[in-house]
Amino acid sequence: MNSETVIETRDLTKVYGGQIAVNHLNLSIKRGEIFGFLGPNGAGKTTTLLMLLGLSEPTSGTAHVCGYNPTREPLQVKRVVGYLPENVGFYDDLNAVQNLKYICRLNGIADRDSAPIIEEQMKMVGLYDERTKKVGAFSRGMRQRLGIAEVLVKNPAVVFLDEPTLGLDPDGSRHMLDLICSLSTDKNITVFFSSHLLDQVQKISHRVGIMIKGNMVAQGKIDDLAREKFGLGPETYTLEEIYMKYFKEVQP
Repeated sequence: MNSETVIETRDLTKVYGGQIAVNHLNLSIKRGEIFGFLGPNGAGKTTTLLMLLGLSEPTSGTAHVCGYNPTREPLQVKRVVGYLPENVGFYDDLNAVQNLKYICRLNGIADRDSAPIIEEQMKMVGLYDERTKKVGAFSRGMRQRLGIAEVLVKNPAVVFLDEPTLGLDPDGSRHMLDLICSLSTDKNITVFFSSHLLDQVQKISHRVGIMIKGNMVAQGKIDDLAREKFGLGPETYTLEEIYMKYFKEVQP
């Protein structure tokens, strides 16, 4: 894994109406790393993501994504990152290729150049044989995989994924997790993803961060966090047990 830092924040803070949503967040994520971003609803995960994408301005502190400041250089950030939301939106009356061609046009990729890119990504996500099927007939798992293809057409350095396996059956989840791993191992893409399915996070993450009430209460390799809290490695304690230990410690 390349040692280059591609996501970095220093004392990143966001305050809404006197309420602190994100409190002095410090992050450093390397190229090719899969980083699991964890926390309960309302912990500040979405707010953090919006600031990293340049969609919300921090109250104080700084962030850089691939060397760009999302507040001052939002367009440059958007050119080098991809974002897959929890619910992916497509034109259901168009087929998979037509949807991806439209996305390529939005990213300034001419039709003459987009055809081989679309073919490559459809093969990568395992949807090549379904490329002419209207997306309205796709299962949720197929839509999620098409979402990965959509993210990849502009060859991003960083991919942000929000609950990428939510609502998928076990086979669909396995395909999605394999895809996420391949982004790191085959393409050296940094993956920053949020999920409540901690067993899946444990399977694929190089490191995790746990946000609770706007504060990053833990950050690091899962085995290091296990030793910090229990004195033993992850072969004894699951990520869920580690997470709950931190969670209970900060409750009133």
